[in-house]
Amino acid sequence: MRCSWLAMAVAASVLSAPVIAQSTAEGRATASLLKDLLRFDTSNVPGDTTGLAAHLKNLFDAAGIDNEIITAPNGKAAHFIARLRGDGSKRPVLLAAHADVVPADRSTWSVDPFGGIEKDGYIWGRGALDNKGAVAAFARAMLRLKASGIPLRRDVVFMAEADEEQGPYGTLWLAKDHWDRMDAEFVLNEGGEILNKNGKVHELTVSFAEKVSVSFKVKTSGMTSHSSRPLPVDLTANGQLVTALEKLQRYATPITLTPEMRIYFSRLAKLHPGPLGDVIGRMLVASDPATALRATDAMMAAGGQELALGGLVRNTMVVMMITGGFKANAMPTQAEALVNARLLPGTDVPAFLDELRAVIGNSRVELEVVSSLPKEQVLDYLRGRTSIKPSSLDTDLFRAIESNAHATWPGVTVLPTMLAGGTDATPWRQRGIPVYGIAPFPVDPGGRGGVHGADERVPTAGIDKGSEYIFRIVRDVATR
Repeated sequence: MRCSWLAMAVAASVLSAPVIAQSTAEGRATASLLKDLLRFDTSNVPGDTTGLAAHLKNLFDAAGIDNEIITAPNGKAAHFIARLRGDGSKRPVLLAAHADVVPADRSTWSVDPFGGIEKDGYIWGRGALDNKGAVAAFARAMLRLKASGIPLRRDVVFMAEADEEQGPYGTLWLAKDHWDRMDAEFVLNEGGEILNKNGKVHELTVSFAEKVSVSFKVKTSGMTSHSSRPLPVDLTANGQLVTALEKLQRYATPITLTPEMRIYFSRLAKLHPGPLGDVIGRMLVASDPATALRATDAMMAAGGQELALGGLVRNTMVVMMITGGFKANAMPTQAEALVNARLLPGTDVPAFLDELRAVIGNSRVELEVVSSLPKEQVLDYLRGRTSIKPSSLDTDLFRAIESNAHATWPGVTVLPTMLAGGTDATPWRQRGIPVYGIAPFPVDPGGRGGVHGADERVPTAGIDKGSEYIFRIVRDVATR
C-alpha cells in the first residue's frame, strides 16, 4: 500500500510539473550568447555599444569571418559588421539588429536588468526582446553557417547597429559613408512577433512597412485678463487650444486598407473567430466610408489595446504635451500643445495638416511641424519619408520566412503587417531594398509588454526552435 501511494505521488508530481522543452546544443549556445550580450549596459543615452561590439568581434575573429567595427565620432556608437562571403552569383542578404537599448529603472525590476539572469524558465534583461535576442540569433545563424561549410550563392552580412533607440549615429548616419557595407538584395530586421498560446505557436507577424512619425505644435494666442474677469472662450489662448484639441481627438481620420493589409486582416479574422473575426469581416467588405468607420471602431473595441489594431488602418494622433499659463490668476496670451501623429505610407504631410486645420475650423490656430532640421528642409525630408514604398511580399527572403515558419511550427498563421512604430530600416527602404521585420523567439501574449518595460524577458523554451528558424531562413536564401 505504501509503495502504491508513493508511485501515485511521483506520477502526480510529474504531471503537475511544468513542461520544459528539451534543449539543443544550438539553443544552449544562443541562450548563452544572449546572456552575455545582456550584461553589457548599452542604454541609450549614452548608447555605448563599444564593449558589445568588441565581444562580437572576438567571436567572429575566432570563427574566421571577416568583420569590422565602425565607431561614430562620439566614441560610443559602435556598429559591428561581419560578412560571410558567397560566390557572388546573387546579391547579399543582410541581418540587422540593434545593440543599444532604452534605459532601465532598476527600482521597478525584480532582477538586475543587466545581469543576464536565467531563472523560472526565462532569460531576463533589458534588451532580451528589443533587440539583443535578435542580435544573438542572427550572430549564431551566421557562425553556424560558417561552421557548416555549405557553399553560398550570396554574401551573408550581419550588423549589430548602434543608436536605433536614440541618437544621430544610427543606420542613416552609417549609410552616408559606408553604404557599400550595407548594400543588399533584402534585409532581415526587427518588427515582428511570434506568439505562443497554450503551449503552441499559432501566430507569426512579419512587418513589411512602417508608419511615419510626425510631431507638430498646435499654437494659439488670445487676450489676457484677471481670472476674476473671464473672457469668452474663443478669445483666450487656452480656450482656443482646448477647443482645437478636443476637435482633433474626436476626429476620425479616413480608413485606408492596402492589399497587403487586407491579407493581414483576412488571416487575423480566421485566427479570431467570433466577435473580432466578424467585425473584421464587416470592415473588409465595407462599401462606403461610414460603414468602414463603424466596423473599424467595433474592431478596435473587440480587439482591445493588446492587438493595437487602430493604427494599422488610419493616420493617428496623440496629444503629448500641453503648455499654457504662468500664474493661477492671470490668463496667458499664448498656449501650445505638442501632438505626435503616425502617418500611413504615402500620406502627403501638408495636405494632412490642411485637413486638420479644416477640422479645427479656427484660422487663428497655428499648426507647425517640429523638427531639428532647418525649416526649409523639413517638408522635403518628410516627403521623402512618407513616399517610401512598402516592401514587396514577392521575394525569395519573404518566401523563406513564410515557408520556414510553417516547417518550424506546423499550423502557424503568418501575418504580413505594417508597424505603427518605427525601426532603423529607413536607409534600405529609401533605396527600394525590401526589409522584413521578424522576431527570433516565441513569447506568450502577455509577455509582449516587456518591451521597454520592467522585467523584460524571453522564454527559454522557445529559443531552440527560434534559433533553428532563423538559421533555416538564412541558409535557404543564401544557398538556393
